[in-house]
Amino acid sequence: MKVICDRVALADAVSTASGVVAGRTPTPVLKCIKLTATEPPNDGLVITATDLEVGLRLAVPQVQVEQPGEAAIPADKLSQIARTCDDPTLTIETDNHTVHIRGAGSHFKVFGFDPAECPPVRDFSDATVDCEINAGVLHSLIARTLFAAAIEHTRYAINGVLFDRTGRQLRLVATDGRRLAMARGECSSGEGDRSCIVPIKALKMIAKLLTDPEPTVRLAIDEHQILFAVGDPDQPADAAVISSNLVQGAFPPFEDVVPKDQDKRVTFDAAILNSAIRRAALLTNEESKGVRMSFCADKVTLTSRAPEMGEATVEVSLDDYEGEPLEIGFNPKFITDALNVLNTDKVIIELKAPNKPGVLTTGSDFTYVLMPVNLQ
Repeated sequence: MKVICDRVALADAVSTASGVVAGRTPTPVLKCIKLTATEPPNDGLVITATDLEVGLRLAVPQVQVEQPGEAAIPADKLSQIARTCDDPTLTIETDNHTVHIRGAGSHFKVFGFDPAECPPVRDFSDATVDCEINAGVLHSLIARTLFAAAIEHTRYAINGVLFDRTGRQLRLVATDGRRLAMARGECSSGEGDRSCIVPIKALKMIAKLLTDPEPTVRLAIDEHQILFAVGDPDQPADAAVISSNLVQGAFPPFEDVVPKDQDKRVTFDAAILNSAIRRAALLTNEESKGVRMSFCADKVTLTSRAPEMGEATVEVSLDDYEGEPLEIGFNPKFITDALNVLNTDKVIIELKAPNKPGVLTTGSDFTYVLMPVNLQ
């Protein structure tokens, strides 16, 4: 194999693929990315990587193929070389399983592996499209839910995000048992109903690929896997494809978690609320990390207190608080996590009682339920 690559394009592609490569594994080839150079009419270079749970297939732009072939090279070394060199192009050439990478004034000889040992990574050619969705819409849905998914939780089914599609209406739902985020969007195509749980790692990879809000994303779902193809359906060789095993198990009955009888309601300027929460959280710690919110007709007072540190008090004026006065405590990070991913000026918070969950909404497309904390 011999290819001449634009160095910046190669570095970007390898950086993306490195997010899939297994970090800790007794199998060295899983720390590699596979390079496949092809002749016309599909002249180009394709990178594949997998940790056996998530797989990536990514075309590298601005490549000249002088000799087709394959190579398997440790992802960290190729990434370091591509990022550190300042040459406009790099030439990659293989000699058996040794990879030579040359710039204008540098030569790197990297010991690779037999590319035949690399586990296969699915492409989209054998998949049946379940639905199609705009990249910007999907990115927004992922951003507004992924932060609330559980990590290293004993209930494996919530270590992912639920994809729940009814016709062209798609809901993404995530929970860690203390909060629940649900975002809604519309697909450009889709029939029937479909539901599955997608792992966190796969969604992080998809979010990294969705830098351009314009392309169409095609989804294919079977019993055990989901595939995302990002790019022009008429140019399948140029599409980036993420494949992932699905999380097995039953997602919690999330619709039962969303309160229906809240009798206190207030509208906040999102930026003002975010600033107030951040300031009140400055005097919290691991032992005392709740912020008390005291609502009355014309203002909310946020207070926090940490032994041996001090106290904080922040006041925010209210114009439209509805309901009786209420004191309730929340983990401030849970509120700011949501506010940081919302592209909106106004948010609505609905409450019931100090020991009942609060609900933060932005119209009908985002619902966030968070449990209160007990403040002594």
